[in-house]
Amino acid sequence: MIKNAMLKAVLLTITISWIPASIAVPITTTALGHNSPTEYIDAPYMPYANPDAPTGGVLSLDARGTFNAANKWMTTGVAMIGTDYLYDTLMTGSLNEAFTMYPQLASKVTYDPDDTSWIIYHINPAARFWDGSPVTSQDVKATYDAILNKGPMYIRSYLGDIKDIEIIDKRRVKFIFASDDNKEILLTVGQFPIFAKSSIDADFEKISLTPLMGSGPYKLGRVDAGRSVSYIRDPNYWGRDLMVNRGRYNFDMIKFVYYQSDEIAFEGFKSGQYRFRPENKASNWATGYNFPAVKAGLIHKESISSQNPVPMQALVMNMRRPLFQDIRVRQALTAAYDFEWMNKTLFHGQYERLQSFFHGSELAATGTPSAAEMQVLTPLLSKLEPIQRQAVLAEWQLPTSDGSGFNRKGLLKARKLLLDAGFYYDDMQLYQPGGKQAQIEILMTGETMGRVLLPYIRNLKRLGFDATLRQVDGPQYYERMRRFDYDMVVDVFAQSLSPGAEQAAFWGSAAADQPGNRNTVGIKNTVIDEMTVALANAENRDEIILYTQVLDRLLRAGHYLVPLYGKSGTNVAYWDQYRHTKQLPTNAVGIDYWWVDKEAETRVNQYLKQ
Repeated sequence: MIKNAMLKAVLLTITISWIPASIAVPITTTALGHNSPTEYIDAPYMPYANPDAPTGGVLSLDARGTFNAANKWMTTGVAMIGTDYLYDTLMTGSLNEAFTMYPQLASKVTYDPDDTSWIIYHINPAARFWDGSPVTSQDVKATYDAILNKGPMYIRSYLGDIKDIEIIDKRRVKFIFASDDNKEILLTVGQFPIFAKSSIDADFEKISLTPLMGSGPYKLGRVDAGRSVSYIRDPNYWGRDLMVNRGRYNFDMIKFVYYQSDEIAFEGFKSGQYRFRPENKASNWATGYNFPAVKAGLIHKESISSQNPVPMQALVMNMRRPLFQDIRVRQALTAAYDFEWMNKTLFHGQYERLQSFFHGSELAATGTPSAAEMQVLTPLLSKLEPIQRQAVLAEWQLPTSDGSGFNRKGLLKARKLLLDAGFYYDDMQLYQPGGKQAQIEILMTGETMGRVLLPYIRNLKRLGFDATLRQVDGPQYYERMRRFDYDMVVDVFAQSLSPGAEQAAFWGSAAADQPGNRNTVGIKNTVIDEMTVALANAENRDEIILYTQVLDRLLRAGHYLVPLYGKSGTNVAYWDQYRHTKQLPTNAVGIDYWWVDKEAETRVNQYLKQ
C-alpha cells in the first residue's frame, strides 16, 4: 500500500457553491461528482438533448452471435443485447463530464463529506415499475443482494466495498461501506439497474427470455430467438419528464438484428434490415459505401469525435500458462505483430497503433515520467523485474516494421528474445527450456478477427511456434472465457475518463483467480495492485490523472498483451431518417438522444420497397 498523505481523508467532490467546505454535517443534494463537476445540477435538460424532439419511428441496429437469456446479471446463459433499456438506475451519468451522476430513480442523496463510509439514496415517490407498483427501498436492497451473491464475479469484485444495505423506510435506502477509502463507491452504487423484489425472488437465476420486472423507458417487445429482439417504448413511463430524460428515448421501438458475421451484417445494412451502424471495419469505411442507396443520398457517414480513451483492443497472453511467465517471451510475441503492414494492406491506413491503455486521452502516459510520476514510482521500482523497471522509466514506443509484410526486423528481435529466455530450435521447431514444444492456440468466435489473426499466426510459425487459430461457437467461447481456458485471445478493455475501483477487476491479483472476472490476462503484480488502490482512493482530478498515467506505464512495461489497433472517435453510418442535435456529447455518440425524422423515414421506406 502506498503511504501517502494524499490517499487519506479523501473528500468526494460535489460542486455546490453555496455550501461552505468547513461544514461537517450530512449534505443532501441532487447531483454527485467524483472529482468531476456537477455542471448541470440546475439545468432543465442535458445540453446534448433536444427537449422538443419528436417521438416515433424505429431505431434498428445489429448484434453478433446469439442469445438464450434476458438477464445479463447471472453467471450462466448468454444475454440478449439491449436489456439496459428495460431498467432505470438510481442515478444516471452525464455524457459530458468525467464521472457525474444526476437523479433517475433516486431524487436525491444524503452523505457526510467527513465520513464517506455511507450514503443514503432517496427513492423518487413517483417511481413505478411497469405493473404500476411503486419502486421501494426493498427493491433496491433485493437487487443488490442478488447481484452481490449471485451476479458475475467481476461485478461482485467491483461492488466489494459494500458492507451492508439498510432499509431506513419505504423510500430511503442506506449503503454502508467497509471503509471511507473508496470515494467513488458512493456513485458506483447508483449505476446499476433496479429490479422488482418479487421478480428477483421468483426468477433471478432462471435462464429465460422473460426479463425481470423493471421500471425503465422500454418494455420487451418481439423476440425471435437467436435472430432479433425488439424493445417497445412504454407510453406510461414514469420518468419521461426527469431532467436527464427530456429529449431522450424518442424511438417508439429499438430493434437489434443478430448476424453471425460482420460481412453478412454489412449486407443487411445495405438492404435496410437495420439502419444504424457503427462502422468498425476500415475497408468498409474506405471503399464499401458505394452501393445504390449511398449514391441516392439516403445514407449518411459521420465521424463522431470523443474525449474518451480509445478502447484497448489487444491479443491477451494468459499469464496462467507457464509459456508466458518470462517477460522476454511476451516481448517476442509483441515484436512478431506487424501493425504497419496490416494498417496499410487491410485497414487503408485508417487506424492508430495503441501506445497506451488510455490512448487518445489526457490519462495516457507520454514521454518519460514527470517529476510527479517519479515521486510515485521511485519507492516501487525495486519491486519490479529489471526489464519492466527499465521500460517504466523509458519513453514508450511499440516496435515498428517497414510495412513490407516480412517484418524481418521484428522477427529477428523476437528470435533473439526467445533464445535469451532459454528456448531452442530442433528441426526448425521451437522448444521451451524444459523441452516441451512451444505451442500457442488463439481462441476466437465469429469471423471478424480472422483476417487480422491469420497473418500473425504466420509470423508465429516463422518463429517456430506450433501456432493455431481455434474458432468456436458463442456459448463455448463465453464459457471458455469465464474459465480462462485459452492461450491467447482478443479482448477489449474500454475505459472511462474517471478510472477507479474497476481497475482492480481488470488487472488485480485477486481477480486473476476468480472465474468470470475481467482480469483475462491473469496479472499478479503487487505494484499494479498498489496502483489500483491508489487510483480508487484518488482525492481530486489531478491525482486521478497522475495515478492513471503511472498505472499505464506499469501495464505497458509488463508486456502482458499485444496491442492491436484503434481509432479516436466513432465512425457511424445510418439511413437518412435519424437526426441529432448539433452539439453531441463529448464522451459518447449519445444515440439515446437522437430521433427519427418521419418524413425522411417515409422516403427511406418507399425507396426500400422499390
